Amino acid sequence: MITDQQGESRDLRTIESTFDLVIVGGGLSGVCAAITASREGLKTALVQDRPLLGGNASSEVRLWVLGATSHMGNNNRWAREGGVINEILEENLFRNKEGNFQIFDVILLEKCRAENNLTLFLNTAAYEVNKVKPDCIDSVVAFCSQNSTRYILRAPLFCDASGDGILGFLSGAAFRMGAEAKAEFWEALAPEEANAELLGHSLYFTTKDLGMPVKFQAPSWALKDVDKIARFRQIKVDMQACHYWWIEYGGHLNTVDATEEIKWELWSVVYGMWDYIKNSGKYPEAETMTLEWVGTIPGKRESRRFEGDYMLRQQDIIEQTMFPDEVAHGGWAIDLHPVKGIYAEDPPCTQWHSKGVYGIPYRCYYSRNISNLFLAGRIISASHIAFGSTRVMATCGAGGNVVGMAAALCSEKKCNPADLANGNSLKELQARLVRAGQFLPNVEVDDAGDLCSLATASASSNYKLGKLDSDSDWLPLEFSRAMLLPLTKGNCPSFSFQIRAGQPTTVELVLSRSSKSGNFTPDVVMDSVSMEVAQGESTLSHAFGVTLEDAGYYFVIVKANADLELRVSDDRVTGILAVAATYDRKVAKSSLQDPPKGCGIESFKFWLPGRRPFGRNLALQVQPPIDAFGAENVLSGHARPHDSANAWIADPQDPEPTLSLHWQEPVSIQSIILEFDPDWDHPMESVLMGHPEEVVPFMVKDFDILDGNGNLLEEVRDHRGARCEIRLPEPLNTSGITVRIHATYGTPAAVFRIRVLPPVKNISTQKMR
Repeated sequence: MITDQQGESRDLRTIESTFDLVIVGGGLSGVCAAITASREGLKTALVQDRPLLGGNASSEVRLWVLGATSHMGNNNRWAREGGVINEILEENLFRNKEGNFQIFDVILLEKCRAENNLTLFLNTAAYEVNKVKPDCIDSVVAFCSQNSTRYILRAPLFCDASGDGILGFLSGAAFRMGAEAKAEFWEALAPEEANAELLGHSLYFTTKDLGMPVKFQAPSWALKDVDKIARFRQIKVDMQACHYWWIEYGGHLNTVDATEEIKWELWSVVYGMWDYIKNSGKYPEAETMTLEWVGTIPGKRESRRFEGDYMLRQQDIIEQTMFPDEVAHGGWAIDLHPVKGIYAEDPPCTQWHSKGVYGIPYRCYYSRNISNLFLAGRIISASHIAFGSTRVMATCGAGGNVVGMAAALCSEKKCNPADLANGNSLKELQARLVRAGQFLPNVEVDDAGDLCSLATASASSNYKLGKLDSDSDWLPLEFSRAMLLPLTKGNCPSFSFQIRAGQPTTVELVLSRSSKSGNFTPDVVMDSVSMEVAQGESTLSHAFGVTLEDAGYYFVIVKANADLELRVSDDRVTGILAVAATYDRKVAKSSLQDPPKGCGIESFKFWLPGRRPFGRNLALQVQPPIDAFGAENVLSGHARPHDSANAWIADPQDPEPTLSLHWQEPVSIQSIILEFDPDWDHPMESVLMGHPEEVVPFMVKDFDILDGNGNLLEEVRDHRGARCEIRLPEPLNTSGITVRIHATYGTPAAVFRIRVLPPVKNISTQKMR
């Protein structure tokens, strides 16, 4: 028994700890930063003021994770963010393809608890900062409401991933709220005068059908006359959680100070909406439905944005600026909302897409005036307009990868974040990020520490695309369709499609490509032809009369014709994709982006693939076959389709494909990194939507790794991730390694990249593409 009769005030239990890195904020950016840093050997603290990790992605808010892929609704092919955020989404796909909110919570917690160097502080709110000098943080003071404990956490490096920027705010880091004036960065979308208008908060709800009548009595604060709200016209009874993203409020307020006021208004709207659905008599299908869950904290879009050594702006997104210090990428639309939110008469958002993904420079990820403070998540250094794109969670997760890796380098070099912004330190940061799975679309890293630069590659077979076999199904040509193919330099091959016409007609074939390598917007027409088609089934064949001066991706387009159908194929192959001139209502209003003149946004058509299992290739014959999938592809380049397929693919008839690397002289190796095909085009939304499979069909499943003498180094079974890193217990001298593949999840075996690392890492170099 404990008794304490003293009448004086008491102090809280206080625990002081020292770490290499303290991260405040346990959303996806903080989680990715913490996991990356701890894997690099840093003793890391992750301080989260909620009981769960994930922030807006957690079951407390219930927003799906998205980024550059944009629901597959833009022209950013193979654009999903890599590194730890991809690893989380892959694990969620395997364990939670149905999109259960609580299971995603568990996956995030498990990922963090698996890291021995990572200490979690849940339910712990940072509220005070101590500094050793005006521009340097010494410690963070935080309070855990569950154990009544005060923590003093010291470190040489800190990261603010808190969303509202509590650490940056308390430390005196320069920040902004609201929209910049047009003249500051010459952003065409910016207002003429600076203002305090922000994107608001949202609060969601879910329902459940109990199969029997259920009554509902609204609370006293529920909004009346909700049918007069313009947004209410969008409602459908079966909508759940973030389908209601447009229930938004608070953009005209200070979204930090007024959060509780905003929450009550959103509660009023939500309960008023449900009252109307249940009791107005206009939704009889809701009679047996009950209100299962209503959010208790709003999901926040915008509050403070902090200033780094560079502020990303509209032009950088639309024009895809090539930064020498690129460390991450984005691709979500510039997505801005009316300040009145749900009470606005305007559309609930405007989304303007670029023609491809854009790079984010390292200078956006640290404070310009607090020397040891990293920035991660939606608070990074970007204008209000650019923030409309960078704020989404998968992009924020990629930024967390950057911060965690940069913190490790700072710790090794005993330097501050800004010291990595150029020179060899920057090159090393980029190389280590790419090794860990990060995608840098505009920077090709020449990794001098990778022994593959000295190797040659060979394989038991190479795939050549000569035919995609047809099945029994036909697709109508109600809109134009195309095959996106990686063609080689030289004479253009001929293409044949199986076609069916309801009556005699003409069809137009077009060969197009993108004006920028790595983009997938067919804005350059290479050649076109109009051909007569007889009624019934026939083969449509044509050889375009052009010489291809550059290898890369080309669109072979069959223009829309309501009288025609094309045969489809069940064959799936890495780096080969069918697309159509259509659009996704989640992120666009039509198949043509048609912005107002003078807004700085380009007009272009969307060319989108279909989702599996329905999204299939067109039945196709190519003569001569496309020979772009050789073993040499694994030695360099991006580990995903970009300017080419960038993959070795085995012949589908090869019973046991092998891929081998050879060195003229034996080399000492310690680590082998294999990068497979996780279908970078698939958004892998974390919750609600659901997915057709637990592992994407392009993934290699079972394989062995052997040394140059045929000795088994590693036996891998049931593999299901983009990366597989094998760390040998002792350095090995060998003149070669071989990957012997036994099984895939359904498609021809494919490998994007192999890296072989010596016991001691070398500094890497890079070149701009």
